[in-house]
Amino acid sequence: MYQLIVFLPLVASLVAGLFRNQIGTKAAQWVTTSLVGVSAVLSWVAFFSVGFGSGTTHVPIANWLTVGSLNIDWAFRVDTLTAVMFVVVNTVSLLVHTYSCGYMEEDPHRPRFFAYLSLFTFAMLMLVTADNLVQMFFGWEGVGLASYLLIGFWYERPSANAAAIKAFVVNRVGDFGFSLGIFLVFVLTGSVSFDAIFAAAPGLADKSFHAFGITGHALTIACLLLFMGAMGKSAQFLLHTWLPDAMEGPTPVSALIHAATMVTAGVVMVARLSPLFEYAPHALNFVVLIGGTTAFFAATVGLVQNDIKRVIAYSTCSQLGYMFVALGVGAYGAAVFHLFTHAFFKALLFLGAGSVIHAMHHEQDMRKMGKGLWRKIPITFGMMLVGTLALTGFPPFAGYFSKDAIIEAAYVSHRPAALYGFVMTVIAAGLTSFYSWRLVFLTFFDVPRQIEGATEDRDHNAHDEPVGGNQHAHAHAQAADDLHGHAVHDDHGHAHHHEPHESPNAMLVPLYVLAVGALVAGFAFKHYFIGEGAEGFWKETLFFGPNNHVMHDMEHDVPFLIGILPTIMMALGFLVSLYMYVLAPGTAQRLAERNRALYLFLLNKWYFDELYNVLFVKPAFWLGRLFWKGGDGKIIDGLGPDGVASAVLAGSSRVVKIQTGFVFHYAFAMMLGVAAFITWYLVGGIH
Repeated sequence: MYQLIVFLPLVASLVAGLFRNQIGTKAAQWVTTSLVGVSAVLSWVAFFSVGFGSGTTHVPIANWLTVGSLNIDWAFRVDTLTAVMFVVVNTVSLLVHTYSCGYMEEDPHRPRFFAYLSLFTFAMLMLVTADNLVQMFFGWEGVGLASYLLIGFWYERPSANAAAIKAFVVNRVGDFGFSLGIFLVFVLTGSVSFDAIFAAAPGLADKSFHAFGITGHALTIACLLLFMGAMGKSAQFLLHTWLPDAMEGPTPVSALIHAATMVTAGVVMVARLSPLFEYAPHALNFVVLIGGTTAFFAATVGLVQNDIKRVIAYSTCSQLGYMFVALGVGAYGAAVFHLFTHAFFKALLFLGAGSVIHAMHHEQDMRKMGKGLWRKIPITFGMMLVGTLALTGFPPFAGYFSKDAIIEAAYVSHRPAALYGFVMTVIAAGLTSFYSWRLVFLTFFDVPRQIEGATEDRDHNAHDEPVGGNQHAHAHAQAADDLHGHAVHDDHGHAHHHEPHESPNAMLVPLYVLAVGALVAGFAFKHYFIGEGAEGFWKETLFFGPNNHVMHDMEHDVPFLIGILPTIMMALGFLVSLYMYVLAPGTAQRLAERNRALYLFLLNKWYFDELYNVLFVKPAFWLGRLFWKGGDGKIIDGLGPDGVASAVLAGSSRVVKIQTGFVFHYAFAMMLGVAAFITWYLVGGIH
């Protein structure tokens, strides 16, 4: 069964990718969707059989690599964490495949698109089933490759190419740290197998590591390097800049990447290695700091974005910050619980946004929407409302249980950085509610369209330079999108004068399924993920050591006010948004004009793209041109192949002049040669 769950998406990808011309577009869609569907059904079977039954199962596939004492097997580690990720990855992937049948109907390259989706699914399954660090790294890089292909799917567009390259390069920064962490773990434990690593972890609690003249706590260094990979893949603060640009891909790609798969890979990795991180408390404090900062940072940026997909993308970034706060304070079950619930309501929001874009003939600027849109697409509006309620934490929707649990865990934790994580997540809860309801009001209701005026001149400020590694083409395309109020990202050629219309059933059915998950996933599974049944549910999957009391303290030591604080912040965010955009329209515009510097600071995403452009991109281009034109062109080619060739040509051009064609010239040359030979013979003979 487990082999089928993992390999069916790979088979689907190969069939659709290699035989698309033979089987046709419709068959490619049916093959990929059907095989991923079978994998999704089997995933739910595995979820209940593993989570509520058997413990960890090892499924050997083949010997992968043997070098001396290093033996790496290709095997599946199937435990509760794996089973949860089976459900999340395959369920969302199936719904995205189904949704894409309607959304991508006009695209001529659908077989290639579905092949990429299935390949992405397989790579993520390889990551979550890994039984050792090398196999995890294989899946990790496979996800990076597939995301590059999906983000740059419309490769004819410079903006899509630039976004794909940016995502790939930024993730390589994190992956470099991840690979160093794997090397260090192998040096410390002599193994890359999870069982061997976890068994060796207690003995490494006091071990130091010396490198480059610096001595530090070995596990802290290893865990910080491993977490560096998580920061890149999960778009955490400082390595987050690729995430909003990933919106250049088709909307179903956004749902797949940002809801359940790629961006959650870092969370899965830290949760999987929790027995290692527990013996590196300083590394866990750093995880809390980064997670809390990301939750706050992304929420502030989401307050003022105008592209509907970018608002949801920054929401994803913020919610991932919540998950890392939970991991850092030791509430690993709460982190995975929020990953589980977040997959449903965030995929619902992204696919709902895609339905809105489809209805608006591929318009993405919320300032161009509204006008009673909720009356014209009531089903999409209802689904977006469910996703918004779940995201903001309205009881009894899923986000209420998982997000509140993280805030409570941060409050009861005794880690030094926990208070910072608690404060940041509470503030982010209010900001999340504000920008979520702002999205609803601007998109669906009759609020004035000149909200937060004077924004169009910002686009030139923000995008005149290459941003964080993107080329000028991407910058100008994005500026044009914002300025003219429509984004070319998902434009399949619809005319813009048609009336908004509801999406086809192929796009609506996945929304119904995700809405059910966004409603019931919280209260249905809370008892098992973070309640009294947690230890029996997780078994030996996550760390429940003697020094980790946070799960117990969440049940008994949370004051009533702390318990309702997230709900209070959610209500405040809603009321402020309601007042600024519905009850007193124009308030947001006046506030933005009075605080223009702050407004532009948030609108330009804290100027990280511009900062990275100055610090890294321009120096990298300068260095590249120096090595290319100066080093390679002038020195290597100039003195090497090109220089030798030029010297030969110059010499031959002179020597060829001897060939005059006159016999007396040749006779004279022969006489000189004979005279020289006789002279050499006579002189040589004297000696």
